[in-house]
Amino acid sequence: MKLLTLARLGRRFINAGLDLIYPTVCQICERERTTARAGFVCRTCRSQTRFITPPFCNRCGLPFAGEITTAFECSNCREMELDFDHARAAVTLDGPVQTALHRFKYSRAEWFEPFLARLLIARAAPELAPADWDFIIPVPLHGVKLREREFNQADRLARRLAKVTGIRHDSELLRRVKPTETQIRLSRAERAANLRGAFEANHASLHGAHVTLVDDVLTTGATTSAAAAALRKAGVARVAVWTVARGTLRPVLSCESAANI
Repeated sequence: MKLLTLARLGRRFINAGLDLIYPTVCQICERERTTARAGFVCRTCRSQTRFITPPFCNRCGLPFAGEITTAFECSNCREMELDFDHARAAVTLDGPVQTALHRFKYSRAEWFEPFLARLLIARAAPELAPADWDFIIPVPLHGVKLREREFNQADRLARRLAKVTGIRHDSELLRRVKPTETQIRLSRAERAANLRGAFEANHASLHGAHVTLVDDVLTTGATTSAAAAALRKAGVARVAVWTVARGTLRPVLSCESAANI
C-alpha cells in the first residue's frame, strides 16, 4: 500500500514538473488548456478522435461504412498472404491522432505518449487476457534507426499495454536485422519486398507461444506481417496485432468519439 501511494505521488510530481516545463495548453490546437496527464491534448481535440467500431475486416480490422452483419475479409487481405491471425487498431489515422503520432515518432514529442497509450489501452486491454497471451512484443526498429530516433515508439506503447494487462512484455525476442527504406511512398508489393527477411525471432523462447505484436500504425499490414512471419518461423502458434491507429483511404462512419478517455 505504501509503495502504491509513493508511486502515485511520484506520478503527480512528474506531471507537475511537465506542467512547469511545457505550457498547459493543447499541443494540437494550441488554444485550450489541458494537462500532462492528458498528454497535452484538450477535450475538443480528443472529441475529434474516432474509435473504430464494427463493421470491419475480420482479418486486418479495416473499418467499413454501412451495415455488414456477417464476418468478412477485405480485398487487401484476400490478395495478400498475411502471417498474423488478426489485426486491430483503436482509432482512425486522422486529425489529432495523425498529428500526435507523427510528432511523437519523428520529432520526439514524448508528451503525447499518455494520450496515444490511453487510446490503445482503451480498446486493446479488454480484449487481451493473460490466460490467452504469453507475450506482448513491440515491432522493433533496426539499430541504425533506433540510434537516430533514440527511442522506439512501439516499445513505449507496448510497455504501457503490458503493465495494464499483466501480460509479459519482451522487446528482446524479436529483432530487426535488415535496415529498410521508408514505406510511405512504396506500393503494396514494394512494401512486402522491402520487408522480406527484415526480422528475426528467438526460437528457444517462442515455440508454441501466443504473441501480441504492438505498433503505432497499421496501413497495408506489410510490416506487421513480416514481423509475424519471423515469429511463425520461430514456432509461435498464434499472432495478433494491435496498433493505436489504422491508416485507410476509405470513408469511415462506424466510429465513436474518444472525448471521454
